[in-house]
Amino acid sequence: MANLDIVIPVYNEGGNIIPVLASFHTHVKTPYRVLICYDFEEDDTLTAIADYPLEKAEVLLVKNPGRGPNQAVVAGLEASTAPAVMVHMADDDFNAPIIDSMMALLGDGCEIVSGSRFIKGGCYTGSVWYKTVLTRTASFTAYHFAGLPVHDATNGFRLFSRRVLNTIKIESTDGFTFTFELLVKADRLGWKAREVPALWYERTVGSSRFRVWDWFGSYLRWYRYVFATAWLRRGPESVPLRDGVTLQDALG
Repeated sequence: MANLDIVIPVYNEGGNIIPVLASFHTHVKTPYRVLICYDFEEDDTLTAIADYPLEKAEVLLVKNPGRGPNQAVVAGLEASTAPAVMVHMADDDFNAPIIDSMMALLGDGCEIVSGSRFIKGGCYTGSVWYKTVLTRTASFTAYHFAGLPVHDATNGFRLFSRRVLNTIKIESTDGFTFTFELLVKADRLGWKAREVPALWYERTVGSSRFRVWDWFGSYLRWYRYVFATAWLRRGPESVPLRDGVTLQDALG
């Protein structure tokens, strides 16, 4: 049985997905399964992985009941069963070497391990200037002025415990904001998060689906949430939980 489910949202990632799967096979020793979350049957990602050797990776295809990366990933999270779940980008074939160390940290009492591009050993290279300014400013201020426990608030490359996914209700509907949401809600619950240096390079194959201005308001919502926790003293009782989960369950 897999100890880790790796959820990857895809949209015509046929040119990227095989190197990503190969990087897992080479570097990840933790027993894992890959959940490919796709929007439509004609997606060329499915064609690319059709002939991928099964002995090199257990791959589960998850059809998005809606459209877009947010719903695709949520579908993957709902289909996951492993004790730990990672959200991973379909063009990232360079961070696999740190996945085992992230798993080790998760087993050391914390509920979220974040890949951080803005600490020593990490990098953030090739982005357009306005996205760089927004991302770095949000992360810097959330860490230094609101006490968020990681230096990289908005990175989608995160590892979550099963407790996080079974407890916290996801309200986000746009882009990759759910990873920011889960981080800030876990922080409000008082749960521990840690970080490791991670790499980020602008993609060279295919086009990015990241929509800075379309999703700006959604990111701003969770950025304000961080400051409400720190400055307005909003507590665990204000965190929406999944159906059937009580605050006592969350804090127990």
